Amino acid sequence: MGILNATPDSFSDGGAYADALGDRVLKMVAEGASIIDIGGESTRPNADFVPVEEEWSRVAPALEAAGESAAVVSIDTRKAEVARRALNAGARIFNDVSALTFDEGSMAVAGDFVEAGGAVCLMHALGDPKTMQQDPQYDDVLQDVYDYLQSRVETCEGAGIPRTSLIVDPGIGFGKTLQHNLTLLRGLSRFHTIGCPVLLGASRKGFIGTLSGEKDAAKRAPGSIAIALHGTQQGAQIIRVHDVRETAQALAVDTALRGEV
Repeated sequence: MGILNATPDSFSDGGAYADALGDRVLKMVAEGASIIDIGGESTRPNADFVPVEEEWSRVAPALEAAGESAAVVSIDTRKAEVARRALNAGARIFNDVSALTFDEGSMAVAGDFVEAGGAVCLMHALGDPKTMQQDPQYDDVLQDVYDYLQSRVETCEGAGIPRTSLIVDPGIGFGKTLQHNLTLLRGLSRFHTIGCPVLLGASRKGFIGTLSGEKDAAKRAPGSIAIALHGTQQGAQIIRVHDVRETAQALAVDTALRGEV
């Protein structure tokens, strides 16, 4: 899953591709991305809320560009109206960092995605972007995140959305300390018992900088690749990344080394 930030304030590449979204989409697909995840509201720590119309004005050109590619299009949003418009524009994955809890209309829109043959990704986050890194606490982070995602899957099933159309994401970096992130990564395979594909999104995140000493998020590809390799070895089916070419190359070699080619 290639990340396309249509935002001016993303932590890793804010505004870098605003004037060349189409070129960026085509480049990521050529490099090996089978899904393009488009977001118009930064969810980095301390990020501000973005109104619907402003968010839509950011993602609409990106959706148009991605729709002309061979990739599956994913919309990364917490807002039902943005997701609904994205669905009409061709998106087939509703990737919600709030697991459909932020907007009361999101569950219905999620059902529309599934009816259109798409899928919904439920992510765990502790609090919202503005507050999530203010001393996050858990009794047992692996169990607590697992229980939350299991509960959200069950809620979706109760609303008529089948488990087979859901994806789960433990939300690395969303209301987690360094140790929380490492515990979740080490125990990632546990999430398979929920019965949904697992998405891992850790590309360029702050804890990689903490571990490596690299302050520039754009220079964290090596650490991000290490996590991608770990994730696939733990069975994660979707790896959300900024550095598509480098990650795809590493995964291709790793797959061959494990005798899967």
